[in-house]
Amino acid sequence: MRAIWKGALTFGLVNVPVKVYSATEDHDVPLHQVHNKDGGRIRYQRICEIDGEVVPYADIDKAYDDGERTVVLTKEDIDSLPSERSREIDVVEFVPSDQVDLLTLDRAYYLEPDSASPKAYVLLRKTLEQTDRTAIVRFSLRQKTRLAALRVRGDVLVLQTLLWADEVREAAFPALDEPVRISAKELELSASLVESFAADFDPTEFTDEYQEELRTLIDAKLEKGEALDTTETFGEQDEDAKGGEVIDLMEALRASVERSRAARAGSADAEAKPAAKKSADAKSPGKSTSKKAAGSAAKKKSKAS
Repeated sequence: MRAIWKGALTFGLVNVPVKVYSATEDHDVPLHQVHNKDGGRIRYQRICEIDGEVVPYADIDKAYDDGERTVVLTKEDIDSLPSERSREIDVVEFVPSDQVDLLTLDRAYYLEPDSASPKAYVLLRKTLEQTDRTAIVRFSLRQKTRLAALRVRGDVLVLQTLLWADEVREAAFPALDEPVRISAKELELSASLVESFAADFDPTEFTDEYQEELRTLIDAKLEKGEALDTTETFGEQDEDAKGGEVIDLMEALRASVERSRAARAGSADAEAKPAAKKSADAKSPGKSTSKKAAGSAAKKKSKAS
């Protein structure tokens, strides 16, 4: 990883020098656009509408247009803003962790201590752990003032940018204003269905199926070209297997619970069979040895008589 920003995390008079790294990366299959008639690559160019020339990115500035006048802002103008020059991540408050709405979480960044001694860094990390608090911080990154949540992940401080309050849309759906009656039996069956799917979350158990299928498709087309039959690659797709409106909610819940229990029982049986076979194999050599020993003893007795 490469540091994308260097500065200091400050709370009160405490100053913690840090380096900032992007915590996530994109592993999607890289695709580009082509002309469907001849496969020619589609490229976008920055063309000036006055002289019609292609403009290098280095020669492009930004501008604001209020409808009547245009103000051009150069890179030097933007760099002169006090917030842009600041290299500090300021802690503005410590809040209960459960008060940070997950909907507002945006990009995540790792913070690495950037000093000879990481004592102040470790002190802040331990304080956040013991108090079960999340630090709300403010800083500037890539020409934008950002609000972020500072929290702990393992031994590392993680900075997760937050959407501003006016960037989160209000959910107003008329259908949810209508009164809905839920019976005790429906709640009971629904809770049973939840329990049948209960597990400890391990993100490594999940993969991006779309990207895996896309890679399979690309490999198949590389091998067979336009003669590819996707049904041979992926099999027949049952369009009616999913979807549709639930007519009888109780029956759907009951059937879902039974199917989930049956699937779990089948999975448990499948795991038990190899263990049982291994146990039987471990016992069988002993039986075979005892039979051989008994046969040998009988032969010796016969010769002695």
